[in-house]
Amino acid sequence: LSLMSHPLCHPQLEGLCSFLQLSTCPEPSLVRFCSWLLPLSPELSYTSAATLAEQLFLRRVLSLTQPPSRHLMAALTSFCSKYPHPLCRVLVAALLQEPGEGAEQTKLMCELVEECLEPHSVHLVLSQVLEVPLSEKLLPVLQAVLGRQEVLPPELLDLLVLTLCQQAPAFASSLSFAKLVTAVLTVCQSQVS
Repeated sequence: LSLMSHPLCHPQLEGLCSFLQLSTCPEPSLVRFCSWLLPLSPELSYTSAATLAEQLFLRRVLSLTQPPSRHLMAALTSFCSKYPHPLCRVLVAALLQEPGEGAEQTKLMCELVEECLEPHSVHLVLSQVLEVPLSEKLLPVLQAVLGRQEVLPPELLDLLVLTLCQQAPAFASSLSFAKLVTAVLTVCQSQVS
């Protein structure tokens, strides 16, 4: 672990993760590893934390076909408490590129948004989702963001409203989309004219 507090280039860190078999280690070990990362000083760089997030969680999250175990959630929560932005970048990017429904991945992202992320990280998730065309799979994530009842930065709110207006014809018969629009009008009523 002391090695990780020193600057490591991306291939070196990937090699270390591979050597330690972090992407396939048992989930209880993953929880312990993430708890060991918390007091690490100096903190990991953004790039190192993103590499670790990818090595530790990406394969596990993409392969979910049922709700994540309590160990996986504990490890994610622990990692997220110290390195939320790198984790969001890795997991949300994977969610956005995942073909098909990805129901468990979507539920996991909603749970992170609702229970683990600080407001600035929630805003990051929102901005990432709004960078791609909306799909039914992404509507629950936006609903989770609005469920936080956070005041959105004006530029993000404008982008959200613009996206909803542009995408409305494609979701004419979607109950989830209608609920999302209602949530925007309710949660952001002081900001929406």
